[in-house]
Amino acid sequence: MRIAWSARGSSAPFGRRTPRTSSRRWRLLLGPALAIAVIGQLGLTGSAGAGMYSTAAAKKADAAGIAPNPVNELDCNGRSRAYRTVRAMAGMDCAAAVKIVDGKARGFVDNGWYVGHDEPSVRFLSSTPGSANNLTYYMKLPVDPTAAPTASGSVTDYGQLSPAVWFGLPVCDPDSYPQNPCQPDSDSNVGTNAPNAAGSAFMELQLYPPGYTPFLDALSCSKAQWCAALTIDSSECNFNFAFCNPDCTEPVNAAFVQTNGVPTGPPSPQLATVNSMLPNAHTLLMSPGDVLQLSITDPSQGFTATIHDLTTGQTGWMTASAKNGFMNTNIGTCDGTPFTFHAEYSTATVSHGIPWAALEGGVLMAQEIGHSEVCSSLASQDPLSLPFANGTSFTDTSSYDTCLGGPEGLDAMGAGPCAPSPAQGTIVCRNALRQGRHGPVGCPSKDADTGLRCQFADGYCLPHGARIVQVSGVSETAWSDANECFANRYQNGDLDFDGLSYQVFAWPNGGPDHPTAFQYVGPLMANGQPYPQIQFETDVGGSAVLCHLSNGAGCVVPPVSADFYPYWSLGSQPAALGSKLTSCVWNFGGDLPDTVENFGGDKEYGSPDLNYYAGTDISAAMANPEFAGNCTGATYG
Repeated sequence: MRIAWSARGSSAPFGRRTPRTSSRRWRLLLGPALAIAVIGQLGLTGSAGAGMYSTAAAKKADAAGIAPNPVNELDCNGRSRAYRTVRAMAGMDCAAAVKIVDGKARGFVDNGWYVGHDEPSVRFLSSTPGSANNLTYYMKLPVDPTAAPTASGSVTDYGQLSPAVWFGLPVCDPDSYPQNPCQPDSDSNVGTNAPNAAGSAFMELQLYPPGYTPFLDALSCSKAQWCAALTIDSSECNFNFAFCNPDCTEPVNAAFVQTNGVPTGPPSPQLATVNSMLPNAHTLLMSPGDVLQLSITDPSQGFTATIHDLTTGQTGWMTASAKNGFMNTNIGTCDGTPFTFHAEYSTATVSHGIPWAALEGGVLMAQEIGHSEVCSSLASQDPLSLPFANGTSFTDTSSYDTCLGGPEGLDAMGAGPCAPSPAQGTIVCRNALRQGRHGPVGCPSKDADTGLRCQFADGYCLPHGARIVQVSGVSETAWSDANECFANRYQNGDLDFDGLSYQVFAWPNGGPDHPTAFQYVGPLMANGQPYPQIQFETDVGGSAVLCHLSNGAGCVVPPVSADFYPYWSLGSQPAALGSKLTSCVWNFGGDLPDTVENFGGDKEYGSPDLNYYAGTDISAAMANPEFAGNCTGATYG
């Protein structure tokens, strides 16, 4: 079954779109229950209610729904037929979707544009009640080298390796695929792709590294500090994708984690403005090397993410409530209705996933990769200018399409530029590239809206150093640590697999020229115990043109022609989290001096799941190794 629309032939003007053991043994210093208490002490309030929501009731409410602004987040991929997107770089933060063709899952095409992702993940499994709605991670943020990143990639920072480190969970949305009721915090919900599956949305609590500002067309809140946001992606499609609304295909609610719990601007897909995507004085900013406690809970006032910085003592949180301005979206009109989100399931079992997502879902720890090419210089200037509601606007004239030189060679020419072709009603790109067997090869089409898995341009590309941008008519200084391209303007990702994510020399190795690893402990359930099982998975195959989604042939890790693919490992770091941890920590990248288990490196991801989506490689479920084997005897505190 095919999606029943195309960007071509639309009555709307195409023009140029800017895409935008025992419980005591495992109990930790601050558990999830205490995190909830902290929220209450800080005066957090919100709309209550975790009842059954019906699609019919939602549609009735939407009869008088809230109409969208002309520029919004109704399609976080930036491919809406009718609207422009607030955050140009949002595509890299979206949930990776699939579509159904002849009963098989295929890569998702949004209004003619392929929108895949590369998200290597660890999935945590448990049949304990509450394991899908009350959990806590501990982590230590990476520290970047003192030296600045180099054009050759001999020195890198974390912002070049991953634009977003995130923690995922299914949440209820009766107005999301497949448009059915959803009972919050309940295993009565069907999570497989069935006609009676519950309406599901994908929550990602995302952490953004420093060094590349502003957040509107880059990936950072700050030149020097980390920030975080609570995002919820929905899918405005019905069962088996017989129909998707091309004007609001993947709406996203998004709000930074704040020290006062109040969003910086409207978080809803319909009303988002420039203020929604820029930090303010209450945004929780965290320094490299800080130790964090990150809790995900579902109290009556709404699904809540809380980050307690154990190094500084600061706490920030965000609740996805109607009172805070969160909304869900009507599939027919794209109008919004104030909505309080709640977790979908009680337990984190294999079948409790999100039926429209490429990753099989559940309790996930992931890193978005495949969004960085460092360059000797940039070419093909391609300014960005976005008018928003309420007189707000954003302009960045120092944006480029094409990466020259870098790790690919000093004379290498990257992909792009792209320009609109009014006569053809499409975007035409020069030097479009795709995955080849021995390196990048030419794309068979120059048209960026053909749905092909090609890298049509390297942009957004931002020049090293300071530059001036205009925010609502006011000049502000933005910053980029390097000449950097994020492969997110005319496709989503480094689809020829030659960027820094796929170079072994770029990742943490214990040396001074690369960042320290992002170190994790957990997650742990509300009873303080670890999840008993895990799976490794990645959806990179969906972005590889040499991966045959019909039968899984060529859907390998690393992707064909990629030099390297980063993997999850366990390291022994007795002082990793404030000298309190005596267990192993999760690391991501390659082997480190302290690595005690790497699970076979990139072999850990298993094989394509032909019963689900051949673009997703996933391992068999296995015992959680963080508190076993070489890591037995761990305690905290």
